[in-house]
Amino acid sequence: MKRVAIVKGGTRGIGAAVSRGLKDAGYKVAALYHASDESAQAFAAQSGVAIYKWDVGDFDACAEGVARVEADLGPVEVLVNNAGGAPEADAATVSPRFSESIIRLNLIAPLNFAQKANAVMQEQETGGVIINIASVSATRPSPGTAAYGAAKAGLLSLTESVAVEWAPKVRVTAIIAGMIRTEQAHLH
Repeated sequence: MKRVAIVKGGTRGIGAAVSRGLKDAGYKVAALYHASDESAQAFAAQSGVAIYKWDVGDFDACAEGVARVEADLGPVEVLVNNAGGAPEADAATVSPRFSESIIRLNLIAPLNFAQKANAVMQEQETGGVIINIASVSATRPSPGTAAYGAAKAGLLSLTESVAVEWAPKVRVTAIIAGMIRTEQAHLH
């Protein structure tokens, strides 16, 4: 039986590369996307990866999504928390609602999704792996994206804590990504 991986934000940029790599390694991959995106359909057709549209920031949708992927593809052994990002905004003048939405997307959503995946993985004989995609913004000043940098720093701390709590059955790690050329690199 093929192993199953979920990749949040798995149809563009880093997530698309991760989805393809896991598929090439023999996984059944569920690539998640949120926005109405014709490129997600094109990605699925080109890569052969299953795509699922849902709001990864919605806690109930996380539980339903993990169950749906399991029903469609089988037991989930890998979760890649990749969805995230932030437009540039001045920390002195940005609205509290904007900052909260950035922190929700880059820290709270990965925590919620990891909790749901962990609950499933803890019950499996093979356990599982959760990979959080962080950012170099977590480890250095991040002017123009302060809330994003703070959320990614929180994601690193979260990763270290749950790695201890959920071991040995579920392995949790983070990858700190720097600037990576993707189809959206021209925006920076």
